[in-house]
Amino acid sequence: MLQLSLSWLGLGPVEASPWLLLLLVGASWLLARVLVWTCTSLDNVRRLRGFPQPPKPNWLLGHMGQVPPTEEGMTKLTQMMNTYPNGFMIWMGPITPIIVLCHPDLIRTMANASAAVAPKDVVFYDFLKPWLGDGLLLSAGDKWSSHRRMLTPAFHFNILKPYMKIFNDSVNVMHAKWQRLVTEGHNRLDMFEHISLMTLDSLQKCVFSFDSNCQELLLPFILSSCRKPSEYIAAILELSALVAKRHQQIFLHLDFLYYLTPDGWRFHKACRLVHDFTDAVIQERRNTLPTEGIDDFLKAKAKAKTLDIIDVLLLTKDEDGKGLSDEDIRAEADTFMFEGHDTTASGLSWVLYNLAKHPEYQERCRQEVHELLRDREPKEIEWDDLAQLPFLTMCIKESLRLHPPVTVISHRCTQDIVLPDGRIIPKGVICLISIFGTHHNPLVWQDPEVYDPFRFDPENIKERSPLAFIPFSAGPRNCIGQTFAMTEMKVVLALTLLRFRVLPVEEEPRRKPELILRAEGGLWLRVEPLSASPQ
Repeated sequence: MLQLSLSWLGLGPVEASPWLLLLLVGASWLLARVLVWTCTSLDNVRRLRGFPQPPKPNWLLGHMGQVPPTEEGMTKLTQMMNTYPNGFMIWMGPITPIIVLCHPDLIRTMANASAAVAPKDVVFYDFLKPWLGDGLLLSAGDKWSSHRRMLTPAFHFNILKPYMKIFNDSVNVMHAKWQRLVTEGHNRLDMFEHISLMTLDSLQKCVFSFDSNCQELLLPFILSSCRKPSEYIAAILELSALVAKRHQQIFLHLDFLYYLTPDGWRFHKACRLVHDFTDAVIQERRNTLPTEGIDDFLKAKAKAKTLDIIDVLLLTKDEDGKGLSDEDIRAEADTFMFEGHDTTASGLSWVLYNLAKHPEYQERCRQEVHELLRDREPKEIEWDDLAQLPFLTMCIKESLRLHPPVTVISHRCTQDIVLPDGRIIPKGVICLISIFGTHHNPLVWQDPEVYDPFRFDPENIKERSPLAFIPFSAGPRNCIGQTFAMTEMKVVLALTLLRFRVLPVEEEPRRKPELILRAEGGLWLRVEPLSASPQ
């Protein structure tokens, strides 16, 4: 029998049983992994010495809890940006460094890195995976590159132009509801609540060609899958809230714990409902397509200006002529519904708040819209009008600078990344592109906390880095739907200011950065109807 000497442990010779050998091999492997990890961590600490760091309350927690998702956390983050405008390092616990970049010159390298070199970090986005699958937001590598190329035509001007009617109709419904509420004595409105429903209403029409009447809480029809469109809208709102809530509950970051909780059950149920709805639409649309000549059928439909996002996803093909699978179509449609409603609602809510605080800018926007629509009936915004609203566009951009809907983007480096100043972000380290920090960086913006639309006057843009203003991210992974979002914001803001005066309430909103930048308890404003009314 083979014997094993354990004299180095103070033990005599023992029989080398398979279990003992397996234990020793496992322990050796684990020890080797720990040593490699320790050496890598120490080397990373050495290489990251060029990044300053704020004082840590204690070594165990690092900077955890220093920047909570509250107004106080936003204030603390602003202080950090003022102190370290060229980027800094924070610690999540005692062993995990995170690099925060907040200057255009430093962001450029990370923003231009490929999806393979700097993919989205799973810690910040993995909670969305069961809902959104491998859509553009969460996919990486070759799959992301292929889908990005395939989906870019979906946001061509010719596809977006017919959506103008949808945007006008949806905002008309919202304004009619506001008129009724004011008549009933309710002139204080939560902008997030109303605008989120309005953007979901528009998106459901643009993506699925379904009118759920969700703004009126009506249930006009039921899909063959027995899922009401209004239930679908409610499920999207619930999923967004549950993901934001889970981010703040560190012990529920583990899936096996989360799905044992009531919130986990609700998340799973809402995911099923959303997926069933989208799958039903895809199957219904496929069943209506002719067995031959599908491309010609969809192209003819496009000429009739009735092409929605599902149609575009069914039509798109890669270089080899291969289309998207039903699972891929569902992931992209669900991703667009998620990204398109909350971010646009946030942007619109905050621009109305900023214009309520600055009535002189609000009135100038209103006059610009009046001049544009002076002799037009009905009062609707058309595609060619978008370029005729320069000051309103400046006001939107300045609000997106001051209150960016997405405040941060997280990446994990898969290889060393060298910044322009020579500092290195080592492989495996998480890097945050702070959109909020860049937009509030005093080295980039004079008086960054002041709302000043003239920053975006064409003459003032010339000397500024294009990466100083990145509300839709930057580089190859920028937001594919940014033209869609800006178009909708211009239509909604123009018609809102034409028909209503927005006024601030006594309480200042407290910013709340979750998946998007919200306000605690809602963003409340007073509205006063003007002479113009929705047709």
